[in-house]
Amino acid sequence: MVARRQFLALSILCATLVLSGVLGLSAQSGEQIDLAAIQRIKDEGFDRSKVMDTAWWLTDMYGPRLTNSPQMRAAADWAVKKMNEWGLANVKQEPWGAEFGRGWSNQRTVLHVISPEPWPVIAYARAWAPGTNGLVTADAILAPMTTDADLDKFKGKLKGKVVLIQPAREVKLLFDPPATRFTQKQLDDMTAQEMPRQGGFGGPGGPGNFAAARAFQVKRNAFLLAEGVVAVLEPGAGMGDSGSVLVAAAGSRDAKDPPVPTSLALSTEHYNRMARLLDHNVPVTLDIDVRSTFHDKDLGMFNLVAEIPGTDKADEIVMLGAHFDSWQSGTGATDNAAGSAVMMEVMRILKQSGLKMRRTVRLGLWTGEEQGIIGSREYVKAHFADAATMQLKPEHAKLAGYFNMDNGTGAYRGVYLQGNEAVAPIFKQWITAFDNLGMTHLTIRNTGGTDHLSYNAVGLAGFQFIQDDMQYGTRTHHTNLDVYDQLVAADMMKNAVMTAAFVYQTANRDQQLPRKALPKPPPTPRPPTQP
Repeated sequence: MVARRQFLALSILCATLVLSGVLGLSAQSGEQIDLAAIQRIKDEGFDRSKVMDTAWWLTDMYGPRLTNSPQMRAAADWAVKKMNEWGLANVKQEPWGAEFGRGWSNQRTVLHVISPEPWPVIAYARAWAPGTNGLVTADAILAPMTTDADLDKFKGKLKGKVVLIQPAREVKLLFDPPATRFTQKQLDDMTAQEMPRQGGFGGPGGPGNFAAARAFQVKRNAFLLAEGVVAVLEPGAGMGDSGSVLVAAAGSRDAKDPPVPTSLALSTEHYNRMARLLDHNVPVTLDIDVRSTFHDKDLGMFNLVAEIPGTDKADEIVMLGAHFDSWQSGTGATDNAAGSAVMMEVMRILKQSGLKMRRTVRLGLWTGEEQGIIGSREYVKAHFADAATMQLKPEHAKLAGYFNMDNGTGAYRGVYLQGNEAVAPIFKQWITAFDNLGMTHLTIRNTGGTDHLSYNAVGLAGFQFIQDDMQYGTRTHHTNLDVYDQLVAADMMKNAVMTAAFVYQTANRDQQLPRKALPKPPPTPRPPTQP
């Protein structure tokens, strides 16, 4: 018994020293880490989590959420209802200040080879392209077209054909594991500041090349329509191997833009089989039935917003967000029902835990992200500042910080600081509470391609978390495999807890999170020179 009492006393002393070490370090840096609040957040987020239930509704139940599609609107209605049930305040669908354009949805896509040997083809309709107006039986033709000379070569040969627009594409074997987590070395390397790259645009992939490629694509579409093709087939490029089909848009959401033919993205292996048959002069005949609908009733769009009111600093705001929309071939699970479900769960945790927060916490679920980060940009323009002029609105001074999630289902490993040196010592203290959950690193580097950029563009403190890639970059991003089964429940729960803690700490700091210097407005374009 004596030995056990000594052991218990020693254990209590060690625990006290560890706790005082953390709190002492916090005090030295001027940061308060509310470990009792974090424990309440963990209890709610781990023991009574609803994050996977929310993700199920957004994916399996409502399916893909292409911006302005009926599925996206139905999912948004459900999210508003659910957040009201949770007792959140000011839950609404807040209209953009700009028009988005027509919606689009696909009801049926069937592609089946009927000769020389019958077999079903994995294929997905590309967005904002029309259907076939019923079942069509047609011969296929291999007709790669990348130049004006190619258009001349196939003139008069394509009427009533299903056109394979590219040669067979090489399929690379998966020697490396498609699912990965960051190693310690990779995280350590990421903390080093990157040096600016030298040189400019104009090489392969530069803006000049993109504009030329786009112009030829418009010309080719007009040629294909004039020739009277039934449909155009392409392999799901990029990650489109081993059943993963990369699918995005073929047409435009603007009804005034030039029309496009029926367009499908195929499993690369299935596309290649047809292309090789045709290349060996073996005729291929297909059944094709694509039914798609354009939705022109309401060309406007909205973001979803909800709040938890603050106490003595209620006029100041902490924001968190994720984009709600997705592409259409999967169900938009890792991109980005994962982020939407986690951020909704953060609001539920903070509300259900009963923790008091000095600042108002506001959630934004953005639409139109996949078409160019439109929803968050329009929100920032309406509430904080216009990046084109850098004219600040009163709310600009009231935003304490913004946190975003949009890199799949993987667990948080740290934070991208977006070049914000002053916030590093603050976040360094905050992540000490999550060493045991794997959040250990900060990097001064920027990460792009998602909605925190709308905040950074007007000088606000916006951040994205470092996440394990899992299969995001190799299998799921914008593909038919972006479905509920790819979500990792433990990671989603961790991310909700860690985000909730960051939001809570930001809401209760005496000062807002530090910001970088305000960006300069872009130069005014010069009028054309008179001859």
